[in-house]
Amino acid sequence: MSASAPSVMNWYFPLTRPHTGVTLGNGLQGVLIWGENTLLITIARAGFWDHRGGHDILPATTFKTVRHALEAKDNVAIAALFPRRADGSVFPQQMGGGRLELTFANGLRPLTATLDLATATVEVRVGLYDGDPDAKCVRICQTVTDEVCWLDVDPGILAENGIRLHPAFSLVQNQSMAAIGIAAPSEWAGATGGGFVQTLPSDTPLGVAWLRSGNRITLVTALCDDAEAAVRARLNSFDKQTADIDRAKFWSHYWADAARVTLPDAVLQQQFDYGLYRQAGLIRRHAPAATLQGPWMEDTVIPIWSNDYHNNINVQLVYGAALATGQAAEMAPLWEMLRGWLPRLREFGEGFYEAPGAMVLPHAVDDRCQMMGTFWAGTIDQACIAWMARVASQYFQFTGDMDHLRELVWPLLVGAFEGYHAMLVTTTGPDGTKRFSLPISVSPEFGGSDPDKCWGRDASFQLAALHAAIRDLQAAAPLLGQPTDPRWADVAAHLPLYTAVSVPTTGYDWMGEPYEHIGLWVGQNLSESHRHHAHLAAIYPFCTVNPFDPAHHTIVSRSLHQWSLMGMGNWTGWCVPWASIICSRSGLPDSALSDMHLLAQQFTNEGHATLHNATCCGMFAWDDGSLVWPDNRKGPDFLCYEIMQMDAAMAAISAILELVISFREGVITIADRLPKAWRELSFDRVRTEGGFIVSGIFRHGRIDELTVESTRDGELRLKHSLGHNWTLDGISHSEEILQTDASAGKTFRLQRQLGSGQPIT
Repeated sequence: MSASAPSVMNWYFPLTRPHTGVTLGNGLQGVLIWGENTLLITIARAGFWDHRGGHDILPATTFKTVRHALEAKDNVAIAALFPRRADGSVFPQQMGGGRLELTFANGLRPLTATLDLATATVEVRVGLYDGDPDAKCVRICQTVTDEVCWLDVDPGILAENGIRLHPAFSLVQNQSMAAIGIAAPSEWAGATGGGFVQTLPSDTPLGVAWLRSGNRITLVTALCDDAEAAVRARLNSFDKQTADIDRAKFWSHYWADAARVTLPDAVLQQQFDYGLYRQAGLIRRHAPAATLQGPWMEDTVIPIWSNDYHNNINVQLVYGAALATGQAAEMAPLWEMLRGWLPRLREFGEGFYEAPGAMVLPHAVDDRCQMMGTFWAGTIDQACIAWMARVASQYFQFTGDMDHLRELVWPLLVGAFEGYHAMLVTTTGPDGTKRFSLPISVSPEFGGSDPDKCWGRDASFQLAALHAAIRDLQAAAPLLGQPTDPRWADVAAHLPLYTAVSVPTTGYDWMGEPYEHIGLWVGQNLSESHRHHAHLAAIYPFCTVNPFDPAHHTIVSRSLHQWSLMGMGNWTGWCVPWASIICSRSGLPDSALSDMHLLAQQFTNEGHATLHNATCCGMFAWDDGSLVWPDNRKGPDFLCYEIMQMDAAMAAISAILELVISFREGVITIADRLPKAWRELSFDRVRTEGGFIVSGIFRHGRIDELTVESTRDGELRLKHSLGHNWTLDGISHSEEILQTDASAGKTFRLQRQLGSGQPIT
């Protein structure tokens, strides 16, 4: 089976903001191509951190002291346990780089840009007016692993002295870099080249430089102690011929190996194709672990939220699709970073919980695991580490990497469990039986950091995270020869899967009675539109509740009703594909599809970049601020509303795949129905847990053919949705789930047969 080739994408100038630009990236170096009358190349380097101002949990801040303060409603004590940072004080930030500006001769200006996804080549057409038949070209490319991009400019179109390099120091508008103690960069310039070195008070400097040779302009970065010498050496040693050969090999292999889909929906096809392209620029084994924006940092502002690691969902969404798309090897920097953090996570956890082996992962940290701020409710969100352990555990399930299981998954799972166990208290349930409870727990970001509103007993998010950690511990222990801890089964048996609450009947009439649904915590229903679907985490990502299980189906249905009733008004970009996955998992493919169209319409700008805030006003409260501009346009001072983040772009890949294939309770599950408008589609080389590679073809709205390749020995369990008459390698079968032994290199071919409700054409 073969999917369609990646599409060519177009941009139309003027592109007035960095994140409306075309992107090039290789994990280390990020490039944004934009502009109006001039062509602007914004360039940044991942890992350019100003680490000042990070902090740890205070020694006096323990779970016991926090619980006592919260239960006593002592907000003064909470403020003392989590002191706020003084106004104007610095905190860890990633910094942008700078901007190369090209001015053209004779009134020429950039008109359009085309990105060939297959080769990562950008062509900018330069002319006098839209549709100019005599337009010239600027071709822009980037090396595969080095910090070099280059521009081949058609002869005669640059103005005299038409190349200038601007440091971000002179461009940033939301905050003066000088005001936070950063010195102006040292600069040099000449007729055919120039550069600057931006130093930081206590961190490694960044060098940015350019060199013109004939019609080629080479632009480089370097992050090292002697940054000027490094960029000069990089300019002088650049070999375009070798770079082109390496680029061709990389992109050819990437598209041949990565999971692909061919969809009857141009919007989702572009989301998937551009998402895969940007995944290759974001998650790379030779680069730092990916952050909120990865290497694509604007030069108009210091990146919002520091371009850091948000661990209460964002990092997990950024990396969530890499396994299914075949990029497991590129996740190595994330695992290396987490392994380096383990002593610090244990120090945090053992101090906070006063329990040996416990770990805490604060919700927002820099690359050294320094806490970014004082959002105390995020600090006590134990699901941050449980969810990270879940992602690490899935990596093992996809790859079978025993060293990874032993060295990282196991410590994270044990650390998450020990922290949770230290929180647990034993109570008596309504039926008089033993019951465990989390007396102090949060549902991320609900209630902000207001001690009177943002916590409660048995938050459903935390219950799901703890059950998932126990499930993964029980699976990992025998593989590692570890003893089974009797506490795991004890907690699993006596801890609720979620917290149920009742609300008065509103909207749809549930038989005229109050109806029970999954709440945020005891006594707290979803009472408002909220961007974090944490209370539904048992459906996804922790998958501890099967929505179709008769024991849970009614309450799940009513929970989704309440979720719908509260609406989307307070949603943000990253939560939309998450919502789509929840709908797919709950048998609602048309709602899942609608969510993805909303992502494209509302949270994707004219430059195809996914945003935190909506790109317009009128539907979502987290919007673009255009109501504050009299002409309702995004002007040059449009800064803090357009927040580009990669979590939504990467989660979109996951959400699209979930529409056709998922892994549920140990079974590879092919969708038994599609969105009503979809008839013909295919998917290729989708990786799953167990080490399988699955391809399939849907015809007439139903799955018709499947191919499953096994990369290692194990058991294949496949809910194929082919109906009751199907063949396996030509032999007729009728069972709903194929369950058979698999061995490395074995391929299974399944087809629908005539008479199974779907004719073969």
